[in-house]
Amino acid sequence: MRAPLALFAGALLMAAAATPVANAQDKPQDTEVYQPVPPVVTPGPTDAAPPSDALVLFGGKDLGHWVNTNNKAPAGWTVANGVMIVEKKAGNIETRETFGSFQLHLEWRVPKDVTGSGQGRGNSGVFLASTGAGDAGYELQIMDSYNNPTYVNGQAASVYKQSIPLANAMRPPGQWQSYDVIWTAPKFNADGSLKSPAKITALHNGVLVQNDYVLTGETRYIGKPFYKAHGPTPIKLQAHGDPSPPISFRNIWVRRLEP
Repeated sequence: MRAPLALFAGALLMAAAATPVANAQDKPQDTEVYQPVPPVVTPGPTDAAPPSDALVLFGGKDLGHWVNTNNKAPAGWTVANGVMIVEKKAGNIETRETFGSFQLHLEWRVPKDVTGSGQGRGNSGVFLASTGAGDAGYELQIMDSYNNPTYVNGQAASVYKQSIPLANAMRPPGQWQSYDVIWTAPKFNADGSLKSPAKITALHNGVLVQNDYVLTGETRYIGKPFYKAHGPTPIKLQAHGDPSPPISFRNIWVRRLEP
């Protein structure tokens, strides 16, 4: 047993030697950093209210920040009593502005009289990067998952067909839900190859449901996800074709997280 003990003692000595030790001349100030100074951001009066540097994409009055995804015409959804209501025949809508990485807040409501089951019940989605017409992009699922079983990588707060949410934090139909999302946009090399993948952290009604999940590509209804090169993109809201009554949105704002 002498040889193993000697090797163990030697390893301990090597580990100790590799551990940084403060010198007598070291000062606390040596590790204090003063630049760059973070910008001052005034938070909203509540957690849901937009902070001072946010772009309000929907504040309850109009759809000026939104256009139809397919033809870039006016959005065509309904606004009433401070709420945006999906108009399914009008199709998906997306922001006029494009974004890279961002922090997003939005609130959505499945109608109290919702009908249907599974994916046919209060279905919609927020595409954190809209890369083309239809449902091209990266989708965080919106639907009624309150006592409504479906495939778990397609329930509310899933990265659709990719990542199962860490919890089902759904409130009953008729109540407002909230998503708070940190989106890290993918980066691509000059030749179109992937430089760094997209990532998402998301909270549903204040509950962590996606924790720095690394996406394997864009949302695909059929087949495996994959990436195709793109730059800054709009944020898209889905007008899903299921037969249930349409869902509503309110209080949507975004903060850019890169220059």
